[in-house]
Amino acid sequence: MAPTPSEADQAPIYEDLVRERGDVVAEAQTSAEHTQHRAAQLLSSNHAEPAHRHQA
Repeated sequence: MAPTPSEADQAPIYEDLVRERGDVVAEAQTSAEHTQHRAAQLLSSNHAEPAHRHQA
């Protein structure tokens, strides 16, 4: 039986690499989501509090 297109897209080597090294793609996505959330928090807190101005 021939593999379906979706089965052919997932190379067996990828599954081996995930087992050996971890799912780097999923980790990167989680890290990016965390960074976006943290940046949004920081930006919204910066708008709530005026920046300190240095006087010359």
